[in-house]
Amino acid sequence: MSYRRFKKTLGETNLERKCRWLFGACLLPLIAGSFWWYGSRTDEIVLEQNRFVGEALVDLAMMSEHKNILGARTTQVSDIIAPNATDKMANDALSKLLSERNFKWDVLHPKNESGLGEPQENYEWDLVFKWQKLGDALEKDEAIDDLSGSEQRPWEGRLDEESIRYLYYQPVFTKEGCITCHNNPSVPVYWPDLEVGDLLAVVRVETDAKKTKADQNHNRSMLLIAAIATVSLAMLALYVVVRYVIVKPLQHLRDVSDRVRSGDVHQRAVIHTGDEFEQLGAAFNRMLRQLLRQQDELRSVNGELDLKIDEMASANMRLFEMNQLKSDFLATVSHELRTPLNSIIGFSDLLESIDNLEDKERRYASNIQRSGKQLLDMINDILDLAKIESGKLEVRPSEFDISQVVATQCDLARPLSGKKNIDLEFEAAELPLVKQDQGKIEQILNNLLSNAIKFTPDGGRIDVSVHQDPGGNLRLAVSDTGVGISEAEQVLVFEKFRQGTTVLPGGNAMTREYSGTGLGLSIVRELCRLLGGDITLESELGKGSRFTVHLPCVLTELPKIDSPLADELKQMTKPRPDIQVAAPSIDHSTESHP
Repeated sequence: MSYRRFKKTLGETNLERKCRWLFGACLLPLIAGSFWWYGSRTDEIVLEQNRFVGEALVDLAMMSEHKNILGARTTQVSDIIAPNATDKMANDALSKLLSERNFKWDVLHPKNESGLGEPQENYEWDLVFKWQKLGDALEKDEAIDDLSGSEQRPWEGRLDEESIRYLYYQPVFTKEGCITCHNNPSVPVYWPDLEVGDLLAVVRVETDAKKTKADQNHNRSMLLIAAIATVSLAMLALYVVVRYVIVKPLQHLRDVSDRVRSGDVHQRAVIHTGDEFEQLGAAFNRMLRQLLRQQDELRSVNGELDLKIDEMASANMRLFEMNQLKSDFLATVSHELRTPLNSIIGFSDLLESIDNLEDKERRYASNIQRSGKQLLDMINDILDLAKIESGKLEVRPSEFDISQVVATQCDLARPLSGKKNIDLEFEAAELPLVKQDQGKIEQILNNLLSNAIKFTPDGGRIDVSVHQDPGGNLRLAVSDTGVGISEAEQVLVFEKFRQGTTVLPGGNAMTREYSGTGLGLSIVRELCRLLGGDITLESELGKGSRFTVHLPCVLTELPKIDSPLADELKQMTKPRPDIQVAAPSIDHSTESHP
């Protein structure tokens, strides 16, 4: 199983399945290990019992051999039953074995002159050689007795799988009494050079292990059944504990939270377990009551806020109406002023053309004409701004040569620049025909040139250039060596009725060094946006300014400039989405305890 599959199985599943998997994975090895250890220990006890029986049968076999060969006295069977056994079960097993006669023994001897009882298998020869080496270290009867009587008595046992018989081997070492008998040539087992400690014989006892094997298999089967039953009962108990002690309270909390989320805020967690889950349910109920109180407070605050917003909207509506009246009034007054103003300018021209006027009278007529034109320019600016704010200014695109238009505007401005000895230079690259509003571009350039001439001192310089940037847009720049604009005022100069301070000592924003309405740059910026472009300013105080107009060469889509006042009105009259909040009737004085 990959790590991702393992993580998904254990880490990305529900709590109940996760607990069953984790507890089951820990419980199964513990139970399996416990039963395996118990079964192994039971097998060791059975083998230990076989060893006790084998030791007793070895004593019986030796006495029987001496009786048959040497004519020893008859020994009662009851006198030799398990003389070395300390286990009652071993004595019972030996008694049953003797009664059934389901055993046999053989006495194996090492190499001797008569060749009596020699082993037939390599395994038995290996045992003989091993115990011969052990006997070489025994020199006295006391050492042999100590070895025979201790729990470390040498022996070997194995189970023959083919015949299902248990084979027990035990060595017999030579004592002082054994030398006298076995040095006699008339004895079948004759060893003339026998010494104390030599291996005299190896007794092999065979017992039927079918019953023992069957009992072991039955015991293992019962252990396996018990292990399966234990695991099943443990998993069942684990399922009940996890299901009803852990998962059920959590499911109840989840169901309550789902009903609360769906709008039933009267629901409460009811858990009576007396443990941490009951505390969790109580904390959940307290949190829910606190949220409902905060919801009521928020609803009250929202109501007050709605009232304030309605009041502000009403005030803004009144301000909008008043501002609209102001704009209409300015437009109407400006429009009505142009007719008598044009008459004043016309009559001043007639007065100035009379030949018999004195110099003083001619100067008065010239002042009247100049002041009238200045006033007419101001009125035209106010009318243009009113049209822009009302969104009524139309765009009429047409194809024309931009270089020729810029050159014409420069020629028209040269008489004014010549009066102040300002050098006006024009530079233009070879440009294709553009599709724009020619009148708006002329107005933009006229305003920029007028500002440049106005704020450039005598003997200064004005450079006008028109190029096409890498993006394919027009870049019209007007730079001068005038008074310049500080960084703090570079944003303010594009606002309505604003002019920057001068470099003269004592100049400030409250006193103007130059005449004008302060609408020229504001109109230029709005016209640039109307034509799909914008204007940027680079200036340093005392060194001059550079205004750059960025416009598309082809006006494919006519931009729509909405009135700022209309935008404000739209925002004020925009419907606000109602806040959908459940408004239950809650009695905070009564609390539902879990």
